Order: sequence, then structure tokens, then C-alpha cells
Amino acid sequence: MTLKTLTTAFLTATVVTGAAFAESHAGTDNPMVGGAAMFADRNIVENAVNSADHTTLVAAVKAAGLVDTLMGDGPFTVFAPTNAAFDMISDESLNALLQPEAKAQLTQILTCHVVAANAMSDAIAGMIADDGGAHPVQTVGGCVLQAKMEGSRITLTDENGREASVTIADVRQSNGVIHVIDRVLLPTQ
Repeated sequence: MTLKTLTTAFLTATVVTGAAFAESHAGTDNPMVGGAAMFADRNIVENAVNSADHTTLVAAVKAAGLVDTLMGDGPFTVFAPTNAAFDMISDESLNALLQPEAKAQLTQILTCHVVAANAMSDAIAGMIADDGGAHPVQTVGGCVLQAKMEGSRITLTDENGREASVTIADVRQSNGVIHVIDRVLLPTQ
């Protein structure tokens, strides 16, 4: 199955369920993501599938077999790259990663966006300040990201020097938190 087929299937599901979710979201203070309501009483996967900005991420999570993990108890902090972040990767490379033979590599890339903790942005900013301007973040995938502040925005730098900014912080989930980022981070290459 190609990335476009997976993305189309998730977009269809989003359109069908998104309106009902948005209507019941009005009373919460959780940010909207990708035009969809995010509910603190739903898990990471239940919320992510409704974001029009995260269809590629959801397709990749499914291809890597991580759906059940990210629906688990957690807690997890997920730095969630947008579709635009994945668009910085060539279609050929991205489609190759979604093939069954690349599952281990895809899993490592995705788990380099996950921390086994519930880390809200104020806690991350505090750790950055306590560590003199940069805080190492150990991910589930074995990567170490460097968290820094750029003005009031948190940035993450991977082991290859690629930098992502948190564009939407503190999207509470029943099993953790999502911080939306603008670039895909990679393990050492």
C-alpha cells in the first residue's frame, strides 16, 4: 500500500468523525490540531487520527505496528511531525520506509519522537533552564535530542543536527501529551 492510499483512507475517516468531535470540544481548553478537536480523555492514537495535519504520521505509526503501543497506558510524550514535516522527505524515501522490509528502521525513526514520560512544555522549559540552556532528551528509540529555547518556543535537535520547533505545545491525552513539531527527527545516520 502506498503512502497516498494510506493517507486518503485516514483523511476520509477524519472528515467523517471530525465534525462530531469538534462540536463536543467547545468546552475544553486543549488546543485544536489539524482542524480537529483533541480530547484529554482520549489516547494519542484516538486523537491523532482526527488531525488533518498528521495523516502521514498516523500512516507511518500503523505501518510500524505502533498503534497498540501508543494506545497503551503510557505515559508518553510524542513530538508529532506534521504532514508538511514529512513532505521534506522525498516521496521515494518515504514510500520505501512504509514497506514491510523497512519496519525496523521506520520503528526506530518514530520512537525517536517518543519519550516515556508526560512532559508538558513548562517542565521541558524548566529542565532547559536548569541545564544552562540545553537539556538532553532520551527517547524510547534510543536517540538523544537536545531541547533548547528559541525565544518562547522549544526546539529539538537530533543527533544529525536537524532542528524541529514545537509549533503547538501541550496537547493533553489520556496517556500523555503531544507536542506538534515542524520537522521529522532522525536517529544517527
